[in-house]
Amino acid sequence: MTQKRYLVPDDFMADPSVHVWDGKLYIYPSHDWESGIPENDNGDHFNMKDYHVFSIDGDPMSAPVTDHGLILKVEDIPWAGRQLWDCDVARKDGKYYLYFPLKDQNDIFRMGVAVADSPTGPFVPQPDPVRGMYSIDYCVFEDAGKHYVYFGGLWGGQLQRYRNNKALEAAVLPEGDQPALCPKVTTLADNMLQIASEPADLLILDKDGNPMKANDPHRFFEASWMHKYNGKYYFSYSTGDTHYLCYAVGDSPTGPFTYRGVILTPVVGWTTHHSIVEYQGRWWLFHHDSVPSGGRTWLRSLKVCPLDYDEDGNIITIEGLDK
Repeated sequence: MTQKRYLVPDDFMADPSVHVWDGKLYIYPSHDWESGIPENDNGDHFNMKDYHVFSIDGDPMSAPVTDHGLILKVEDIPWAGRQLWDCDVARKDGKYYLYFPLKDQNDIFRMGVAVADSPTGPFVPQPDPVRGMYSIDYCVFEDAGKHYVYFGGLWGGQLQRYRNNKALEAAVLPEGDQPALCPKVTTLADNMLQIASEPADLLILDKDGNPMKANDPHRFFEASWMHKYNGKYYFSYSTGDTHYLCYAVGDSPTGPFTYRGVILTPVVGWTTHHSIVEYQGRWWLFHHDSVPSGGRTWLRSLKVCPLDYDEDGNIITIEGLDK
């Protein structure tokens, strides 16, 4: 059994984006609040209205976790409607850029940006959302001086409402043997406040080299993350309703990627969302489950555990349920 640790036992934090800056781990989670709304496929029960940032300086399994406090809330954002879901942060030229999904006043998810001089904030939001961006779960990955943004989520994440970056009159979700919807990838402009290219499909192939189908239990659903290991690009993601964390491997940050395997088997709670980082000479998986809240999907708790590879670069599967 892989040893795991709850990081913030006194509050409900989820969807961790984790980075190593200046020898410390910085954790940017979403924040779950009790909503009183019955659970539904649109995610209306997720009452997420602010962000905190946490840091660890030492062994993630034992070192103290410092809460640096509130860094952004819905009321700070001029165009806000509701629901601050999963975010990510990038650093460039001494500035820190927080990329967040938020529903506007028409209940449509947009990408916002907030800027700070420190990884712990305070973050000041831009007055408008980023033009050309939509859906949820933004992951920012720097490679060879470029910043790539990976994003997308089905159902409540609204990805099924778009084709070719245009909104549809009615949502269309592929089924059966139809090709699955792909996550999206774009690049950021030099100022880190706009995108420099139109979002494109990030193609995930099955082990036979065919585009993954909608009925494949390992197809993409949400929770994009990218990391690099031994010169290869590892794109990892949640399968949503089949409850896995999976990964695919490619030779380029824009793909194509070939499905490789399961990182984490199902946990208690509906969602699985994560990040993977190298710190102090080994690799770590940050994720969440709903054990402390008694299994309520919308009240989730941060966890960390070691992550290992075999000699061929395959990630060794971690059991989500402690046995």
